[in-house]
Amino acid sequence: QVQLVESGGGLVQAGGSLRLSCAASGNIFRLNAMGWYRQAPGKQRELVAVITSGGNTNYADSVKGRFTISRDNAKNTVYLQMNSLKPEDTAVYYCNADVVVGVRVAYYNSNYWGQGTQVTVSS
Repeated sequence: QVQLVESGGGLVQAGGSLRLSCAASGNIFRLNAMGWYRQAPGKQRELVAVITSGGNTNYADSVKGRFTISRDNAKNTVYLQMNSLKPEDTAVYYCNADVVVGVRVAYYNSNYWGQGTQVTVSS
């Protein structure tokens, strides 16, 4: 009942930049925390950055100072600006959202994932 659609991935050289976007749509009563995770081949999925509905942020140590997460509540969209990219940033990046879903008079909390977008950083 809620869809997350990511965009903005691609191939970039080391030191370059990319901006990921994730738009949420569907039966959204309220979007709570939104975040970005990534999964490299052979590795577990890991948190990259998260932002609360109030704008508080938290980052993985490996991306602090290089990545910036932001959101546009009016557009139900979260962004990840990635600068100074390194080959070790290569992964599939997934958007995640905690949502209060509203269907008629019923409301409930749920968590959703996007389909993922590939980011490849060449050396």
